[in-house]
Amino acid sequence: MPDEHDVRDAHEHYGVCVPTMSPHDAHVVAALCAHFRAATPVDERERGSIDEFLSVVPGLEAPFSEQADIRHVTASALVVGRRGVVLHLHKRLGLWLQPGGHIDDGEHPADAAVRESREELGMSVTHPPDGPLLIHLDVHPGPRGHRHFDVRYVLFAGDEDPRPGEGESPYARWFTPEEAYDVADAGVRGGLTVALRTYVRYRE
Repeated sequence: MPDEHDVRDAHEHYGVCVPTMSPHDAHVVAALCAHFRAATPVDERERGSIDEFLSVVPGLEAPFSEQADIRHVTASALVVGRRGVVLHLHKRLGLWLQPGGHIDDGEHPADAAVRESREELGMSVTHPPDGPLLIHLDVHPGPRGHRHFDVRYVLFAGDEDPRPGEGESPYARWFTPEEAYDVADAGVRGGLTVALRTYVRYRE
């Protein structure tokens, strides 16, 4: 757990002013902001999402809590493998989306992406061999007037079929890249592009 000196150093290094956040949240937000400042957006939608993230998230007192503010950071994953990409049919929205959701107190977004994927897909998923890889950002409306700042990681899976857990959407399956682009929500397509490109690079 970062202490107050870690937070101060993060503020100075990344140029983020987060005076009211916990040390853990401040450290993670500072790193996320540094990542997105250096990132090349995949499209105009992500460019706008990055601008909004950098403008809003550093000023939130509890940026990962859905109770503290209607605006909060969520985490999700583009799960890819030899068979393509795994999506599930969201129970409330009726859209084919990547697994993901809210971040638990004290949890890192990269860990939340793995937890949510395992819960919603019932699959063994892992970060790339050299560690978590944040590949995409999308800011979009959530339920009850919330606004989600969704940070997205690429996760790798084997050839197993999805087996969603109890209470999760029962509709989850592998899609070829072409199928995934056809059915995925517009906010997911940019992340799909980067995830599939990333998988090819690791496979070579």
